[in-house]
Amino acid sequence: MSQQTRPAVSFASAADISQLPDVVQAPQLGRLQRIFAFPNPVNEHAARFTAGIVVALALGAVVARLDWLVAVIAAGFVLRVSFGPRISPAALLSVNVLAPLLGEPKLVPGPPKRFAQGIGAVLSIAAFCLLMAGFSLAGWTLILTLVVAASLEAFIGLCVGCVIFGLLQRRGLIPASACEECANFSLRKR
Repeated sequence: MSQQTRPAVSFASAADISQLPDVVQAPQLGRLQRIFAFPNPVNEHAARFTAGIVVALALGAVVARLDWLVAVIAAGFVLRVSFGPRISPAALLSVNVLAPLLGEPKLVPGPPKRFAQGIGAVLSIAAFCLLMAGFSLAGWTLILTLVVAASLEAFIGLCVGCVIFGLLQRRGLIPASACEECANFSLRKR
């Protein structure tokens, strides 16, 4: 898949926005967008290696009953969903060391991958909270659910979060503008 150039986004001026009824004015996001940027497209090889690292950490947490490791997993997801691969140790290892070993990147849309990272963050944070509250069975069950989803991504390339993203987009719950390539299947190579 070739990397496509993204159209420039134009924003209305403050004077234009003030003339429109029921429009909430947004603050300048240029710098914040750079800080909280997520790559689009994403190298699927790196995503799969990162998922493999999550599988290893989560299985280690379950087998050794290490609650603190669940917190580390949750922190990794929060870092990846918030900042992309720039400061997550697992993602940095995947992007800079492991994925290049496979040669040319396989580029896929970024928004579904970010959505999937968000699901991982919610599951791992909920698991940690349940473990801390004494609901061990529920907490470890969530971590095992995460192991299954991350294993599907790592070993066969099936991103469960991406599938959910696509379903929500087809139902109109996620706007087509969130991922134009995802919404327009004719753009994809077959």
